[in-house]
Amino acid sequence: MTTSRPLNRGMVLTIIMASYLMLVIDISIVLTGLPRIQAALGFTPAGLSWIQNAYTLTFGGFLLLGARAGDILGRRRMFIAGLAIFTLASLAIGAASTPAWMISFRALQGLGAAVLAPSTLALISTHFEEGQARTRALSLYAAAAGIGATLGLVLGGLLADLISWRAGFFINLPIGAVLIAGSLRHIHETPRQSGRFDLAGALSSTLGMCALVFGIVEAAESGWAAPLSVAGIAIGVLLLGIFLWIESHAAQALLPLALLNNPQRNAAYVARLLFLCGMVGFWFFTAQYLQAVLGFPPMLAGLAFVPVTLPQLASSLSVPAVVRHLGHRRVLLTGVTLCVAGVLWQGLAATLASYPRGVLVPMLLIGFGQGWVLAPLTVAGVAGVEQHNAGAASGLLNVAHQIGATLGLAILVVVYAAGQATGTGAAGMAWHTGQVLYAAALFLGAAWLVSLRYIRFDAGQPAAGKEMPGSAVAPRA
Repeated sequence: MTTSRPLNRGMVLTIIMASYLMLVIDISIVLTGLPRIQAALGFTPAGLSWIQNAYTLTFGGFLLLGARAGDILGRRRMFIAGLAIFTLASLAIGAASTPAWMISFRALQGLGAAVLAPSTLALISTHFEEGQARTRALSLYAAAAGIGATLGLVLGGLLADLISWRAGFFINLPIGAVLIAGSLRHIHETPRQSGRFDLAGALSSTLGMCALVFGIVEAAESGWAAPLSVAGIAIGVLLLGIFLWIESHAAQALLPLALLNNPQRNAAYVARLLFLCGMVGFWFFTAQYLQAVLGFPPMLAGLAFVPVTLPQLASSLSVPAVVRHLGHRRVLLTGVTLCVAGVLWQGLAATLASYPRGVLVPMLLIGFGQGWVLAPLTVAGVAGVEQHNAGAASGLLNVAHQIGATLGLAILVVVYAAGQATGTGAAGMAWHTGQVLYAAALFLGAAWLVSLRYIRFDAGQPAAGKEMPGSAVAPRA
């Protein structure tokens, strides 16, 4: 470390969790406020989708570059830079008066998220050694990632109904300022690596990710055969292939290909991508189902997600203790199983149009399940990574997370639009929502199979519940 200030792991973890929670909440906080945003700024229905698309494109496209910047320039420095960009962009979005203004700063906010997200996980890797301390920290981190989406929906509905949709963005200004001040005081800077940026790799990976995500998002709106969809996906795949070729020859690679030599880490990336492909369908379409089928107003629709939040918080916090008795593998497989059961149940009950019978109980299963999934997948994704590659490894995890959500939503929107409903209006939407949730359950089932076959937590990791020599238990945040 580059400072002699004593390390307060509790404060470090609190700052990291709060920062990541702010980021995750902001992804979903706009969903329940979209009708108010459309009325206030005059968005067209197609233009409204770009409030999310602009954020997704820059977030997914700049993740690897943001992760590598932390390795070279210092992770605390990039953590604070990401916080600053994200916070100032939030202020500008809250003051937006035109669609172009809002979309432009949503893209800038996505850039800030791309710098901030990998830095959060990398700082955990450098401040908490492998073993029980890191398992506990990653469990809390996973809890923030999991409940953030729910809290965003709840806060978005409450603020849109009681104050204004703008409040959801203005609130980031004081929070961001406090977190930046806390970071300067409590987070230790990591040593800067000598050398230079892999500019060719950064350009090809960023443009490739942006093109691929653009093609996927466009496919959700215009179909997979649309010229822009085909061109975006083709160009993205080509540029990412060029990126891998560049990385195999670069002296200081943006993505050290040695990270892909570990089958367990690769499986963790794939399983995380598939898991998000399925879970994004639950979040996105359930929010629409509650309002269009059950007739909930935005505030009540947000509060209706509380049965996911509380079980997920409880199960996420229980991971360290449960892992000591069952091991990471059993906890992971049990969690995915509960999510499959919950999503499938909700799909089967969609046409009942009943919150208690068709939504509430599945939400409880999904909440308990998701809390046991994200932490083990994160542990598997960073296991055995050397500290100088922590940023790149965490960047890959976030890429899998972001691309999984984007790819899954694109495919599931196509599923939603396909076929003929058995009724019109609310009845038709209920039927289509059921079909989407069946497809989402298939993605989750695929994540379960990958986890069963390839993730065993026996490569480069201490035994469940046993710390590595010299590791310290993190104090309670």
